[in-house]
Amino acid sequence: MVKLEKKQVKIISVLIAIVFIGSVVALALTQSGSGIASAASSNVGVVDYNQIMSQHPQVQAASTEMQQAVQDAQKEFESKAANMNDQEKHDYYQQTQQRLQQKQQELMEPITKSVEASVKKVAEQKGLSVVLEKSAVVYGGTDITQDVVKQVSK
Repeated sequence: MVKLEKKQVKIISVLIAIVFIGSVVALALTQSGSGIASAASSNVGVVDYNQIMSQHPQVQAASTEMQQAVQDAQKEFESKAANMNDQEKHDYYQQTQQRLQQKQQELMEPITKSVEASVKKVAEQKGLSVVLEKSAVVYGGTDITQDVVKQVSK
């Protein structure tokens, strides 16, 4: 059961990261005027969000706190589920998963906001009108990953 919960937490983390990346791309495209057409004629930046998130100073603390929350939830589930039937266990498990998802969102929100703000600040400093996830770019773009990592670390 521990492996399943850790896997689900990882899946949720990946989904949050994907939603974040999608929202940054959508925001960048809407602010660039006429979308992709104007992005082709303007300065485009690229960032490696995985690298930024892995080097973010608050990620380790959030990860540790989330691991503790998962362990606490598991202990609580095991103690309370002992006297429940299968349907009650299932319902309680779903509630526990929802609480853990909410906790994950609460922990990641300030981190993603600081990354978004740092990307915006570095892009403005460099005169970039669009910043995309590095893995989505086949060719070109100014890599601002290290500048964003430095900005986030301030």
